[in-house]
Amino acid sequence: MLADPLTGAARAAAGQADAALPVADAAAAALGLSAGTAGADQVPTGAVHDLLAGLAEIDLTVARVVEPHLDALLILHEAGIPAGPGRWGVYAAEAPGAVLTASRTGAGWQLDGTKAWCSLAGLLDRALVTARTDEGPRLFAVELASAGVTVADPGDWAAYGLSTVVSTSVQFAAVPAEPVGAALWYLRRPGFAFGGIRVAACWYGGARAIRDHLQAALAARAEPDPIRQVSLGRADVACWAAALALEHAAAAIDSGRPAEPQAGDPPAADAAELLAARTRAVVADAVEAVLRESGHALGPAPLAFDAEHARRVADLQLYVRQHHAERDLAALAGLLGGGR
Repeated sequence: MLADPLTGAARAAAGQADAALPVADAAAAALGLSAGTAGADQVPTGAVHDLLAGLAEIDLTVARVVEPHLDALLILHEAGIPAGPGRWGVYAAEAPGAVLTASRTGAGWQLDGTKAWCSLAGLLDRALVTARTDEGPRLFAVELASAGVTVADPGDWAAYGLSTVVSTSVQFAAVPAEPVGAALWYLRRPGFAFGGIRVAACWYGGARAIRDHLQAALAARAEPDPIRQVSLGRADVACWAAALALEHAAAAIDSGRPAEPQAGDPPAADAAELLAARTRAVVADAVEAVLRESGHALGPAPLAFDAEHARRVADLQLYVRQHHAERDLAALAGLLGGGR
C-alpha cells in the first residue's frame, strides 16, 4: 500500500506529466533515494516494485514519470556518483538516423548529435544518456538546460495513451557531459536487466487496476453472468502470475544471487538477463490477457463512457509495447541457446 500523501499526490496528478514531477521527488524520498543520498543498495527491490505498481494502479502517466527518475538515481548510486538535484530521465534507445557521439575535450567530455525517444525532455532537469565512443557505448550525465541542447518540436506526437508523456528527439551540440561508468558498463551491469523489471512492475499495476474495474463492474450486475465471470477468472489468474513473477525477481535480486541458474539453463547464460526477460514476458502476457478479458466481458460501453477506464486502457496498451512481443521471446530463446 502507498502512503496516503503519495496516493493523494498521484491522484491529483493523474494524466498530467508536468503535475506528476513532484510525485517523482516524493517517491524517491519515500524510498530513501533523494538526490545526493546514499544507501540505495539498502532499498528492498520489492519495495521499489510495490511503489511503482501502486502508482501505476492509480495512474499510468504518474508511474511513467516516476519510473525513469528512480531508475536514474539507482544507476548513479550503482556507479558511485552522487545524484544532482532535480528530475532525471534515462535516454538509452537507439533509432535509425539518430546518432549521438561523445568525444574527449580538454575539460572532459562533450556530446554531439541526436538522441531519439527522449521522453519528457522538455520538462526534466538532467538525464543519463548513452552515446557512442571509440571504446563502445558509454553512459553520460548531462544538464538538459545546457547551451547546445535543443529539444525537437514534438508536433508529430499523436498518442492517445500516455498523451502528456511526450517523447521527442534531442539535439546536442558541444554539450558538456560527465561519464557514468566505463565504456560498456551501462549495458553489461546486472542493474540494466533489473531496470527492465521495474518497468514491468508499472505494467502490472495498470493491469491490476483494470482487473479490479472488471470485478467491480460484474459485482454491480443484477444477475451473475457465467461467461463474464470466466473473463474475470482469467484476468485474476493473469495478475496473480504477474505478481508472483515480480516477487520472485525481487527476492532473487535482493538475495544477491540473481545470477544463479535455474534448472535447465545453459551454463553460459546471463542469468540476470534471463530473469528480466522471463519476468517481463510473464507480466506482458498478463497485461495482454487482462486487456483482452476486460474488453470481452464489458464490451464498448466503459471505453466510450468511462473516461478514467478508457484512458487507463489506452495508456497501458502503449506502455506495454515497450515489450517487443515475439522479438523479445526470440531473444530469450537465444539466451537459452535455442535455434543454435
